[in-house]
Amino acid sequence: MKMKIYVVKFGGNAIRGKEDLMRLSKEVAELLKEDVKMILVHGGGPEISAEMEKRGLNPKKVAGLRVTDESTLEVAQDVLSALNKDVTDSLTEASVPAIGMPGYLCTLCKKKAPYKLTEEGKEVKVDLGLVGEIEEVYPDTLMDILDKGITPVIYPIGKDKKGRLLNVNADTMAAGIAAGIECEELILISDVPGILMDVKDPSSLVNKLTLKEVDDLIADGTISGGMIPKVDACRSALFAGVKTVRMVNGKDPRNILTDVMKNVPHGTIITKW
Repeated sequence: MKMKIYVVKFGGNAIRGKEDLMRLSKEVAELLKEDVKMILVHGGGPEISAEMEKRGLNPKKVAGLRVTDESTLEVAQDVLSALNKDVTDSLTEASVPAIGMPGYLCTLCKKKAPYKLTEEGKEVKVDLGLVGEIEEVYPDTLMDILDKGITPVIYPIGKDKKGRLLNVNADTMAAGIAAGIECEELILISDVPGILMDVKDPSSLVNKLTLKEVDDLIADGTISGGMIPKVDACRSALFAGVKTVRMVNGKDPRNILTDVMKNVPHGTIITKW
């Protein structure tokens, strides 16, 4: 029987603090009893920004994406590795065997080249500095861990062929890993219910979208700002072979993941066609 693998990405806006981590960890523990395997990928944007301010550094973002220089990379590495320990400790406390690791142990990255994107109807050129994108995934590394009954917990620091460290957007890291293995679904845990037609109205949730419909919503401004890199991560995962990507709300008092895996309508599903 084929192993059912889900790649789950979350960050500080959605899952933050001991209580949130334990809630997620207990849910992971229950789902692992159902012969489901999970690879967790976490970010830490709010925590990185807070630490930068503590160190007198000014966080800079373009179109919702962090610009990374050497100082920012050092902060990101320190913060993400500490958060990674918090996540693995919570999973261990919930009786989930887990191993924390940087993304460069299971991926090869390259520096993201300067590119153009549309922000608020205007085309802008973006150079994110020491920011990486996935060039290759090492599925055997991850499968070996999963086969041993251990849950990988990955933080998005990558390396290129020369061994240079790169900061990788957590959505991008999760999408790359999901595309590099045969997973059932990529689940992005956010702090919103999914894609909303009106950001002020949770009841305007769209249950299912194709990439064409996503492009139309970007064009008319419904999807904007920090949501654009999230749907771009969905896009890259779908084009690389992931069948479905789902966005769910980590602040929802209901189960974050269980509904998804039991086919209960939850969040926004994005498909290629």
